[in-house]
Amino acid sequence: MKPIRSSFFAMLALRCPRCHQGPLFKYPTYRVTKFSQMLDSCPVCGQAYEPEPGFYWGAMFVSYGFSVAIFALSGVGLYYLAGDPAVWVYVLTVAVVTVLTMPLVFRYSRALMLYLFGFVRYNPRWAENTEQPSRQV
Repeated sequence: MKPIRSSFFAMLALRCPRCHQGPLFKYPTYRVTKFSQMLDSCPVCGQAYEPEPGFYWGAMFVSYGFSVAIFALSGVGLYYLAGDPAVWVYVLTVAVVTVLTMPLVFRYSRALMLYLFGFVRYNPRWAENTEQPSRQV
């Protein structure tokens, strides 16, 4: 698999922060019961995905920020598209949108936490080393 050169696009693709090739999660997002299962380390370069115990507790704050943005966008969108409906419509819409986006919010809050605070930087040498076929003597 060819590495993604941009760290931003690698984060959006949920790839390893060091080699930009290995996946962060075991299963695809649409596997509703298994969307939260994260790999322990990168299968390509071996980078540990949990730099220290309890590292992803900080992802709760990132998730909170995503949730506030979802609440605000849902409310403003509903106000302009539906013409200021009743309060129960706001509550129901925000609740449904929040539940539907929960797997994405979970994954991207962890990825953002790892990319920003994991102190792991993209190293093109790791990507180059994995692209070459291994020679067996």
